[in-house]
Amino acid sequence: MDNDMAGQIALHRWAVIAEATSDRLNPAERGALVRRIAGQSHTHPDGSGRRYSRGTIDRWIRAWRAGGLEGLRPSSRSDAGTVRSHPELAEEAVALRLELPSRSAAQIATIIFHRHGVAVSERTVRAQLRRRGLHREALEAEPKVFGRYEAARPNERWITDVLVGPWVPHPKVDVSVRAKLFLIVDDHSRLLVDGVFYAYENARACQDLLRRAIVRRGVPEVLYADNGAPFKNAWLARTCAVLGSRLVHSQPYSPEGRGKQERLNRYIRDAFLAEATHHGIDNLEVLNDLFAAWAEQVANRRLHAETGQAPIERFEASGPHRQAEPERLREAFRWSVTRKVTRTATVPLEGNQYAVDPSLVGRRVELRYDPEDLTRIDIFYEGRSAGVATPFVIGRHTHRAVPQAARPAPAPTGVDYLGLVAAAHEEAASTGTKVDFTQLAIFELGDEEQAQ
Repeated sequence: MDNDMAGQIALHRWAVIAEATSDRLNPAERGALVRRIAGQSHTHPDGSGRRYSRGTIDRWIRAWRAGGLEGLRPSSRSDAGTVRSHPELAEEAVALRLELPSRSAAQIATIIFHRHGVAVSERTVRAQLRRRGLHREALEAEPKVFGRYEAARPNERWITDVLVGPWVPHPKVDVSVRAKLFLIVDDHSRLLVDGVFYAYENARACQDLLRRAIVRRGVPEVLYADNGAPFKNAWLARTCAVLGSRLVHSQPYSPEGRGKQERLNRYIRDAFLAEATHHGIDNLEVLNDLFAAWAEQVANRRLHAETGQAPIERFEASGPHRQAEPERLREAFRWSVTRKVTRTATVPLEGNQYAVDPSLVGRRVELRYDPEDLTRIDIFYEGRSAGVATPFVIGRHTHRAVPQAARPAPAPTGVDYLGLVAAAHEEAASTGTKVDFTQLAIFELGDEEQAQ
């Protein structure tokens, strides 16, 4: 298994156990929650749906507490090749499930062991049954139940979304762009945790807002988002996993769970955007200043119809909230990719080339970096630090997926070198004297330097 898949599986395992790792749970509550998780189906990175036993979930929780995200990376399998060596075992597993649909994968594995003396893992049996369409969720479909939900405390559940705003002049180009309002709402207090208008709707804008919100309000236990590109990507999944937050995506075409967000969006359109458009918007900076003042003085201090309290009062009633350590916060918002080290001990990233330790030649390593500063790349091999990548050829200083961080075009100097050459040529033609154009260029450059 390569590092890419191992990393995806680690993130998948965290998504499964995240809810059960909360320190607020007592043993009885955690046990009930683990049983509920074990009864659900989870989409594996390979696209298949899987169920996990209570023992597996408990083992992953222990691994997370011992080693964080790295502790959830898969280890080598001891039973690899068993079913390939004994294909008849797969057929027998299918027959046992068809004979008694309620028979569990663990029970089928036990029967196979006692009959043939071959140890097959429960996970292998489950995978074989799933390939045949005999997994439990296909055999025991349950009706979908809807209900009203509200988080029990502040920062238990944050809801994030993007609201399309007005047209505003872009600071780097001469045309207007449609401003996009990224915002986060606390489910319990209805507090507008933070909101910023951006010119670009991308993953980095989402991460930038989330970092601001965490610094101001603390770390959420759950981040609830839709399936848009800014929210459903490996970078945000890694951010939440490092912070110990659970990332949850709403089901497509299922609006339940997003009512609070939609009501706030409507309130922002009616109470802020209409007034801001009437007031006039010079640029994004002015728009964000106006929105920050409105959010703190109006949106978060109004009496909420459902809670009967001002959002800021309800949010602060429980006291200080959990904060992230500066080093963990920095690590959470870095991006990560896997690259194979070339024979010349270099790795490519965004058209740049970086030199690494020659001992890593031919190996697949993980590159961790800030997408807004590609001059610093940290190398990891098999989850352990393997030094720093030294810039060898740098063509880009920011990741192309972060256009808002691109360096602005330099101011024109006003120097017309070819015009100077043409003027000197005309003068020489009219006077009959010869001009050394090389010296002319040096002379003019010297004047430029002296003027500076």
